[in-house]
Amino acid sequence: MDKEKNIKDNEIETNNAFDGFLSAAKAANTVPEDAFENFRVKRGLREVDGTGVMAGVTNIGNAHGYMLYEGERIADEGKLEYRGYSMSSIVDGVSAENRYGFEECAYVLLFGKLPTKEELDSFSDLLASKRRLPDNFTEDVLMKAPSRSIMNKMATGVLALYAYDENPDDTSLENLLRQSIEVIARLPVIAAQSYAIYRSRFHGASLTLHTPVDGLSTAQNFMRILRPDMKYTEEEARLLDLCMIIHAEHGGGNNSTFSCRVLSSSGTDTYSAIAAAIGSLKGPLHGGANIKVQEMFDCIKSNVGDITDEDEVTAFLTKILRKEAYDGKGLIYGMGHAIYTKSDPRAVMLKKYAEDLAIKKGYGDDFHLLETIEKVTPELFRQHKGYNKTMCANVDLYSGLVYRMLDIPVELYTPLFAIARVSGWCAHRIEELQTAKKIIRPAYKSLAKPQEFIPMDKRI
Repeated sequence: MDKEKNIKDNEIETNNAFDGFLSAAKAANTVPEDAFENFRVKRGLREVDGTGVMAGVTNIGNAHGYMLYEGERIADEGKLEYRGYSMSSIVDGVSAENRYGFEECAYVLLFGKLPTKEELDSFSDLLASKRRLPDNFTEDVLMKAPSRSIMNKMATGVLALYAYDENPDDTSLENLLRQSIEVIARLPVIAAQSYAIYRSRFHGASLTLHTPVDGLSTAQNFMRILRPDMKYTEEEARLLDLCMIIHAEHGGGNNSTFSCRVLSSSGTDTYSAIAAAIGSLKGPLHGGANIKVQEMFDCIKSNVGDITDEDEVTAFLTKILRKEAYDGKGLIYGMGHAIYTKSDPRAVMLKKYAEDLAIKKGYGDDFHLLETIEKVTPELFRQHKGYNKTMCANVDLYSGLVYRMLDIPVELYTPLFAIARVSGWCAHRIEELQTAKKIIRPAYKSLAKPQEFIPMDKRI
């Protein structure tokens, strides 16, 4: 009895101490709101009009969504380019030729040009030869510490690859290229196997681990490793391949790519830089946004009697904007973007190629619901938020439904984003180390006043 009382008293004492630390931490981390304006701080590295602060130059990717005319931001149709090639033209091109395109996309990002058939075949074979994880990696790294977050497991898995690399710190172009190809090839396997382990550890599912096979594309191998029966249709794999192409790159300023470039500028190793990018992408304000869209989507379906009735959907979206429904934040997720104004080319491509499969799989009404959200939201923002800027659907509005149609679990929505984007990260890391050659170190204005050190026995 005394032992239990002592334990309880210790817990109370510990909680009281933590509450004191919490109050101290809150006081120590308060900055006056007007300080940002007074010192002309570009919060989020953004100008007042929402345009980004110029932090570098790149040949790799370009996301275009507006024009500047005499200092005014003018809305424009969205364009996304990989090494000068339109992302949409790559998607349309490989689709017209009835083949997979992510490997070609990765080639373009790494080498700056469209490959010949021989070059693409050679590159695809090289990726295939690097897909298998190092000996005992699955058992020693992935299985011994299962995680509820596949993104975190991917980050730790990538970091662990450092220990299996005989030359991990060399930043020569030759070594960077080798490491990049290996990480691009292995990350899908790490993600799919980590999910299988997660299902077994936290949901009691039978543990079935599959390995990649030669002769299959990245999308095919991912579907094969992910599904216990290893079965998938070509239509499913090609739609996943399309998703990977549209997510592969988005310029140097997006948060995860910039994170990769910041770490790379310090001269650190490839695995540390890519793990940091994965950590950035996990954030709900970045890659994790597609999960918020699906949560909102399910909330709408649960509360609207007829999701094909535009008036009913509009009424519920109004409640969301008024903070009377869903998460109480007054946001319609999947709408609006920092760069795109009239259209997000990634969303355009998903709509174009996913509608047929949505109808075939019985998701036609769900697809129509997303179109309704896209259609009515801009006017609702004008009416209820006074927001008069041009607004479009972003890629997250449609990507979640596409993944759901492909029977991909929600825990893998953001990991799939990372599996595709790693090709862009690697390209930017190489470019940063080969061209910038200076550590990224922006300025921060210190608000702390000088203070004198006080001996311990005189502190209050």
